[in-house]
Amino acid sequence: MNLSEPLFQISGRWITVGEAMVAAGACLLIVLILLVLRQSRARRRAERAAHYHARELEARIDALLNTQAEMTGRMKTMAEHLGARQSDLMRSLNERLDGFGHKLGQSMAQSSQTTQASLSHLHERLGIIDRAQKTITDLSGQVGALQQILSNKQARGAFGQGRMEAIIQDALPETGYAFQATLSTGSRPDCLIFMPNGAPPLVIDAKFPLEAFNRIRDEEDDAKAAAQQFRRDVAKHVLDIRERYLLAGETQDTAFMFVPSESLFAELHENFSDIVQKANRARVVIVSPSLLMLSIQVIQSILRDQRMREQAHVIQAEVRHLMEDVTRLDERVAKLQQRHTQTGEAIGQILTTTGKITRRGERIDALDLGEEGEAARDVAIVAGDDVEQGTEDGDVLPIPLRRSEPGGA
Repeated sequence: MNLSEPLFQISGRWITVGEAMVAAGACLLIVLILLVLRQSRARRRAERAAHYHARELEARIDALLNTQAEMTGRMKTMAEHLGARQSDLMRSLNERLDGFGHKLGQSMAQSSQTTQASLSHLHERLGIIDRAQKTITDLSGQVGALQQILSNKQARGAFGQGRMEAIIQDALPETGYAFQATLSTGSRPDCLIFMPNGAPPLVIDAKFPLEAFNRIRDEEDDAKAAAQQFRRDVAKHVLDIRERYLLAGETQDTAFMFVPSESLFAELHENFSDIVQKANRARVVIVSPSLLMLSIQVIQSILRDQRMREQAHVIQAEVRHLMEDVTRLDERVAKLQQRHTQTGEAIGQILTTTGKITRRGERIDALDLGEEGEAARDVAIVAGDDVEQGTEDGDVLPIPLRRSEPGGA
C-alpha cells in the first residue's frame, strides 16, 4: 500500500493514506486514554464506597459485640437463677415421681395378676371348648367306622378288647393288671386284675358273642329263632368262662364278661333277663363300659388304701417335717412383719421431712427480691419458722437467707 496516495480532499487539501492512519491512531489513543481514566475514577469511587461500608460494618459489629456481651451476662445470670430453680423443682418432682411410681407399680402388679388370672381361666375354658369340639368331630367321623367294625367278627372282638384295655389302662397302674396272661391250665384270659393282700386275680373276658344278636335285628321273619340262638351262644360263652377261668386258689370265684356297648347291656337286661340270671348263677357278671369303669375304680381305691397303709409311717414322718417347716415359716414371717413395720415408720418420717422442705421452697419462691422491707420481713418469717421446726424435729437447723445481688442468681 502507498502511504502517500491521496484518499479524500478536505478544504482543497488532499489527505493521504498515511495521514488518515495517523489521525485514526490518534483518535484511538485518545479513546483508550479516556476509557482508562473512567475506569480509574470508577475504581476509586468503588474503593471509597467499600471503605465506607467496611467502617460502617465494623461499627455495627462493635455494636453487636457489645450487645452480645450484655446478653451473655444477662443469660448467664438467668441461667444461674433458672438452674437453682430447676434444681429445686427437679428434687421435688423426683420425690413425687418416686411416690407415684411406687403406687403405679403396685397398681400395675395387681392389674397384671388379675389379667393373668382372667386370661388363664379364659384359656382353660377355650381349651375345654376346643377339646369338646374335637371330640364331637371325632365321634361324628367314627360312627360309620364303628358300624363297619361291628359287622366284622374279628374286628368286633378287637374293638371290645380295645375298649376294655383302654378303660383298665386309664384307671390302674401297669403293675395292677396283665393282658393275655397264661394260667396254669394254659388258658389265656383277656385280662387279669391283680387284687391286694395276695388275693387271687380277677378275670375279665371281652369276647361277647354278637352274631346272633345282630341276626335278631336283621332277620325279621325268624326273630324268635335268632333270639333262641343268641341265648344258646351266650349260655355257651358263660360256661366256657366258668370252666376255663374260674380256678380255685388261682383266680377269683367270680369273673367279668365285658359288653362293649351300653345299649346292648340295656337290651340284655330288658329282653333277655334269663341270660343275665344264668350268668349270675354261674358267677359270671355281665358288665358294660360304665360298670367296668366303676368296678375298676373300686379296686383302685382298695389298692390306694393298701399303699397308704404300707406307707403310713413315711407319711407320718413327712407330716412331722411339714409341721416343723410351717413353724419355721411362721417365725420368719413374724420377723419379716416386724421389719416391714420399722420400714413403714422410717418412710413416714422421710415423707414428713420432704413435705417441710417443699413448703420452705415455696415460701422462698414467694419472696419479692425488689423490695428490701418485704424481703427482710419474709426472711424473718422463714427464719422464725425454721427455728420452730428445728425445735420440734430436733434435727433441722434454721437456714439463713441472703438477698441476691442485682443481676445475680
